[in-house]
Amino acid sequence: MLTYNDKTAADAPQIFESCRSCKAGYFGFKEEDLPLPEMKKLFAEIKKCGKTAVLEVVAYDEESCLRGAQMAVDCGCDILMGTMFYDSVNALCKQHGLKYMPYVGEVYDRPSVLDGTVDGMIEEANSLIERGADGFDLLAYRYTGDAHELIRRFVAEVDAPVCLAGSVDSYDKLDEILAASPWAFTIGSAFFDNCFEGSFCEQIDKVCGHLEKAAVTV
Repeated sequence: MLTYNDKTAADAPQIFESCRSCKAGYFGFKEEDLPLPEMKKLFAEIKKCGKTAVLEVVAYDEESCLRGAQMAVDCGCDILMGTMFYDSVNALCKQHGLKYMPYVGEVYDRPSVLDGTVDGMIEEANSLIERGADGFDLLAYRYTGDAHELIRRFVAEVDAPVCLAGSVDSYDKLDEILAASPWAFTIGSAFFDNCFEGSFCEQIDKVCGHLEKAAVTV
């Protein structure tokens, strides 16, 4: 994710240009703060390189979530992550062929925080699958409770793709992710903070290399 503290980096286009040939097959950013014309241009470059394009929308009320979903449509994205689940957002995604991976639990603030019970989030996710969700944006390392239990149980008990998003910033967390084997995860701020040491592209390739021992999408 070309984002820092849940907002798109001002130099996201330049960073992506330096990463065009890196190992990651998925690139994305947030609905703030690039102007929409620049978002469209950057997403076009991402797709031109054969990468999957993801917009993650940090929004909670229906109007804001719909506005973010429309941005994803306008930008030609492949996946909409984030937003609280709304039937209206789901309908817009289905109409335009976007995969929809909303939040679960009680999500608030920016950078986002996750609250709620593990049982409640699992129950919510399974009910949202029936309503049309394609998978889930799980803010596991932003959880106010036991993140380790949440990751282990949610991935095992929810029959849909799970993306662990937010605050993946160490090899220890990568190893925990490998053990749980979710569909995907995101890293953004940790690359800007040089948590994996090197240029943005070098850090991406280090993470990808660390994951080659297991089938985890990055």
